[in-house]
Amino acid sequence: MKKYLLFAEQLYSYPILRPLQNAILKRGDKVAWYLHKIPDFLTESDAPVLTSVKDVQNFNPDAVFVPTNWVPDFFPGVKVEVFHGFNVGKRANSSQDHFRIRGLFDLYCTQGPDTTQPFQQLAKQHGYFSVAETGWSKLDPMFNCDNPNQLREKINTDKPIIFYASTFSPKLTSAPILIKHIEKMATSGKWHWVITLHPKSDPDVISLYRNIQCENLTFIEPGEEIIPMLYAADAMLCDTSSIFIEYLLLNKPVVTFNTSVPGPHLIDVHSIDLIEPALEKALSHPPELMSEIENYALKIHPDRDGHAAERILDATENFIDSNKTSLKPKPLNLGRKLQMRKKLKYYKL
Repeated sequence: MKKYLLFAEQLYSYPILRPLQNAILKRGDKVAWYLHKIPDFLTESDAPVLTSVKDVQNFNPDAVFVPTNWVPDFFPGVKVEVFHGFNVGKRANSSQDHFRIRGLFDLYCTQGPDTTQPFQQLAKQHGYFSVAETGWSKLDPMFNCDNPNQLREKINTDKPIIFYASTFSPKLTSAPILIKHIEKMATSGKWHWVITLHPKSDPDVISLYRNIQCENLTFIEPGEEIIPMLYAADAMLCDTSSIFIEYLLLNKPVVTFNTSVPGPHLIDVHSIDLIEPALEKALSHPPELMSEIENYALKIHPDRDGHAAERILDATENFIDSNKTSLKPKPLNLGRKLQMRKKLKYYKL
């Protein structure tokens, strides 16, 4: 029987790690959570929470699954990176988070060729970790959705539904720029709008969108379950948020406003006046656009069977059971190790 720890440091960790929890329990293995400075949103049906470093060490997990970019080195077990989102316009030699190697992880479970190949190159370069393409566990519930029509039925509309979401990055977000135009389009009654924003968005901007709700505009609070929104919408309006990738994986069209990552799989516009015609085009599902969306999906996340969590567990078990003599020792990382000890107030060697 294997034992696994789910390390959650951000609220977005819950939907990424829960499918892993369920897959572990289904296999008859043991699993526990460790929550670092986030509210406990777990229920009685979830695995237990370990509340101290001593508890974690006594539990002695075989592996620790981590969506964020750090994990305490003094936690036992293989350290497995499962990622907090998709790579949006970043490259393997950049200093951006998605491909930054911190010397903390033993295994990277990638989502598709777009990330697998760069990480394989990085594995050769550094020599102390392995890479396995598994898909992303967060998407398992999306591909296994029992009731894809639940939000549309709740809204009770026959109009096309447009889903708007935006990145929280102040430099990239379109939310403050588009609010008046979105309100105007919603007032026209042509479409029904479903809107949510990132939990890290400016609270004042969130409040502005909350206050423009009307008959044809439904605002959903940040942090709510995103899957019903993805399924309900006929087209999406976005900017440079990685949420549009999840939407594309359902073979649905996306209009972006001033995105930093344009491509033939998107309809990108740079003028507010062009948004409405672009959405009309998206709703018509042009064959060339839909073909580009499928090509893009095959690069980003080709496995859309809803079994990424099982593949992550298989890859982890294979790594645990493998001969690791070909791997170099991880770097000492004295500075990072000291930082992590300060974070968890743990100073033992």
